[in-house]
Amino acid sequence: MAGRNWQYTKGLHDLGNGCYAWLQPDGSWGWSNAGLIVDSGESMLVDTLFDLKLTRAMIDAMRRAEPKAAARFGALVNTHSNGDHCFGNQLVAGAEIIASKACAAELIADRGGLELRNSLKRNPAEFGEAGEFLARILKPFDFDGIDVAMPTLTFEGELERKVGNKTVRIIEVGPAHTGGDILVHVPEDRVIFTGDILFINGHPLIWTGPVGNWIKACQLIMELDVETVVPGHGPITSREGAAAVKGYLEYITREARKRYDAGMPMFEAARDISMADYASWSDGERIAANVAALYREFSGGKSPAPSMHEVFAMMARIEKELRH
Repeated sequence: MAGRNWQYTKGLHDLGNGCYAWLQPDGSWGWSNAGLIVDSGESMLVDTLFDLKLTRAMIDAMRRAEPKAAARFGALVNTHSNGDHCFGNQLVAGAEIIASKACAAELIADRGGLELRNSLKRNPAEFGEAGEFLARILKPFDFDGIDVAMPTLTFEGELERKVGNKTVRIIEVGPAHTGGDILVHVPEDRVIFTGDILFINGHPLIWTGPVGNWIKACQLIMELDVETVVPGHGPITSREGAAAVKGYLEYITREARKRYDAGMPMFEAARDISMADYASWSDGERIAANVAALYREFSGGKSPAPSMHEVFAMMARIEKELRH
């Protein structure tokens, strides 16, 4: 696995020794990655995808690659509660579904935001200026028939499981991107599946924070003895990918803090921060959501937080500017 120049192509990638990555270019909104770990006829799936059709295609490919181990998945790990990592859960019948307690609580509360997404698909106009932007993001996906299967085993801190004779460490690092983010580490194979702690070649998205936890999670990845890093979105990377995300988060935190201390309004700050060093990264509009999260954090939760509609409206305005 060392030194491989992984191709960023759609489908199943054999990482060696019973580890696989499922990649979905271009890694933008909804186009997430997943993983498979097999050993001695047993299997663990890391995340499902944003709709049932996409998840079925992934499972079919995994079963062709590992007909014995993947005929019935022993376990499914959801790295966090966003729908593009769990909306296919119901297709993994009989598997133990593992998540952090915080992730499970979020899923129980809003089923990965399924109702919101269905509303957007049915009537984007009700979401105002964000509607067209959101409708475009969601257009490729079909949420019909989804009934999100909930975690059956939850934990806090760290959980160790066996897949055959292979040890898998499931490490809670949230709240960060969401309330209950985890990493799935296979020490023997020097592989880690990061969920949305890592967006590679795309702007990360702070839904929850605090950003300090996310930076610590990136540092942890950098300190682990891993060679192959499968991010939640984007191409397969190495510890250098974690360093790049860590640098991004540190940069926007510094820049947002300067503007917060100067009394600059949130949206003005998001537009004012130079993203020149990240111009090649996709989804630059996410700076609006990230600054909103940082401003909320800087205020200690005392300042009124913008609604989700307002956050998406700010992103829609910046996305439109970037396109023109």
